[in-house]
Order: sequence, then C-alpha cells, then structure tokens
Amino acid sequence: MLPLKGIRVIDLTTVAMGPLASQWLGDFGADVIKIEAPGGDSTRQTGPSTEAGMAAMFLSSNRNKRSVVLDLKQPDDGAALARLIDGADVFMHNIRPQKLAKLGLEPEKLLERNPRLVYAGLHGFGEAGPYGGRPAYDDIIQGLSGGADLMLRQTGVPQYFPTITADKTTGLIAAMAILAAITGRATTGRGAIVEIPMFECMAGFNLVEHLYGRHFIPPRGDMGYPRVLSRHRRPYRTRDGYICMLPYTDAHWRSFFAEAGATEHTDDQRFVTINARTANIDALYELTAGLVVLESTDHWLGVCERAGIPASPVLSLDDLVEDPHLHDVGFFSTLHDPLLGDLLMPGVPVLFDRQRPPVRMPPRLGEHNDEVLKPESGKQGL
Repeated sequence: MLPLKGIRVIDLTTVAMGPLASQWLGDFGADVIKIEAPGGDSTRQTGPSTEAGMAAMFLSSNRNKRSVVLDLKQPDDGAALARLIDGADVFMHNIRPQKLAKLGLEPEKLLERNPRLVYAGLHGFGEAGPYGGRPAYDDIIQGLSGGADLMLRQTGVPQYFPTITADKTTGLIAAMAILAAITGRATTGRGAIVEIPMFECMAGFNLVEHLYGRHFIPPRGDMGYPRVLSRHRRPYRTRDGYICMLPYTDAHWRSFFAEAGATEHTDDQRFVTINARTANIDALYELTAGLVVLESTDHWLGVCERAGIPASPVLSLDDLVEDPHLHDVGFFSTLHDPLLGDLLMPGVPVLFDRQRPPVRMPPRLGEHNDEVLKPESGKQGL
C-alpha cells in the first residue's frame, strides 16, 4: 500500500521536467494518466530503442504511468480530457499560459468544475514577470539562473552542467509542491493553483550557497561560495588513480596532516579554522593535492577510514550498474517485455515500510485508452 494510492493525476506534460515530476507521483502510488498527442511525447524518439516510440529517454522518465492519446484539436477529445480532469485529484501541464484558454484549460474554469482539483502549471518563468510565457528548456534555464556563470568562475569558460539539472531539480520541486497542495486540501477541502517556474526554482537552487556575501545589505562580500568554486575542487589524483576526499572539520584536517607527515601545516593560520580555510581554499586544495599524489588510492581510503574523513573511490557511470551497494539494496530492476526484451531500470530510491516501491513498464502510446476512457473505469490503479 503506497501513500498516494487512490490519487489520480492527469499529466499533460512532455519532455523531461513534467514527466519526471509525475513519475515521482507514480512511484509513490498515484494513478498517473499521461495524456499524449497522436504523435506522442518527443522523448519516445530520443535515444536508442528496439521498438519505435519506446526510446531510452522516454523509458527513463515515464515508468509507473498509463498512456492515453487525445487530439485536443478535436472537440470530442477535448471533452474527454475535461471529463478526466473533473474526476481527478491533480491536473498538471507545461503548456505556455497564452495557449491555455484556447484549449479550455484555464485554472479557474477547471477549479469551478472540480473544486478539489490541484492544478499545477510547470512553466519556464513565473507568469507575473516580463519573461512570463517564454519557451524554456534546460540549457536556457542553466544559462539564465547562474549555472553557466558558475562554470565560468571555476573553469574560465561558461559551460552547462553535463546533466539536465534544471529539469530534474524543478521536477523534484514540482512533485513536492503538488504533494504539499494535496496535503493542504485535506485541511481546507479545496484544491489549489500551483505554479512551478523553472527559472525561479533554479535561481533559488543556485543561490543557496552562492548568494554568500550578498545576503547582507550592504554586502559583506562577493557572491559565490569559494570552496565549491575553487578550480582545485575535483577528485584528487593518487599514485595509481583518483580519490574523492573531503576533510572538513578542524579535527579532520589535523588528522590528515598528521597521516600525510605534514604536521608543519597543522598550525598554519590559513588553515586552522573553517573560515580561514574557506578564505584560502585554493592554497589548501593545491597543497592537499601535492600530498595525496604521493600515495595510492587504497592507502588514502585506509587513512580516511581510520580518521573518520569522508572519502570514496571515483566510480564511472558504467561502475554504477555493477556497484555492490546498489546491488545489495535492490536498487535496479530488470523488466521483461515480450517486444522490447529485458530492460534495466533504476529503482525508486526511497523505501516505504522498508519496502522499495515497484517499477512498472513505461506505457506504449495510447496503451490505456480503452480502460481509462470507458465510462465505468472509475479510479483504476495501474
């Protein structure tokens, strides 16, 4: 019995941010009905596949859902969507606001018909600002929200993070906001209009540590947390490979210098407190790199275990699939499909009552039209 069992979500989102948000809701037990145009979500064609319309990028963000095809340009299909929304707990979309009225999907209209509805709009930008209504993808938001500037500050070149960090982060925030609105409805009896804008979400995400000296008026320093912006912040090269190692507390650094045979640095005023280390982080990381390279990875892993210093080897993406910890906790699932063959799927990372929620096959395009649209379907689960 998962916590969202009995919650029905009508999901009109596409690509990454919205589907990732609704996938979390499906993972937690909601009945997520993915509404697709006749051509399907574009991610159905993105990446390797063994069947048309079931490509890798679609598989990665659409498990634990059902698929219904509706052509919203057709009045009958628009009416079918309205009926589904009338019986839903959540309606979520990433349609730009200026197109909603044409489709009959204005929030006030839908809430008048279904007062308990949680209406979630996942947008690039808040509607009240001058950017409202503009199209946005992960690259655009990374550039606007400071992500590319962080890379410039660290490397000298503006770059994107090599992951769809804006889509994934905002998808998580969207799922959290929708859950908050569902919880609030239990008290008020009414639904809510929830607006989740990528730009604002990612601006807040990046400013957690990087607003820094600008928290104060007038400023008491520049923006940017020096420790994570240091050009030396990377895995340390050892004599035979690399290690991720983070001495952090005063005790950690004293232990590290002692184990490295560099006790002369223990009382160096640049490194004795966390504030001093932060102000001199480039010098500290460069010094540490020069010491770590003298010994093997296993040597330093042993040192860190004895001293209680957080450390780990560097794993490749390929290593993750064979990682013994992920294996022993049952993180990966192998799904067996008669047409696609065997599929490796990452699992739901959280446990409920010590059980990992199941991973169910992402749906084929329109696979569930009959069972969802027939009048007696009610609130069927997956």
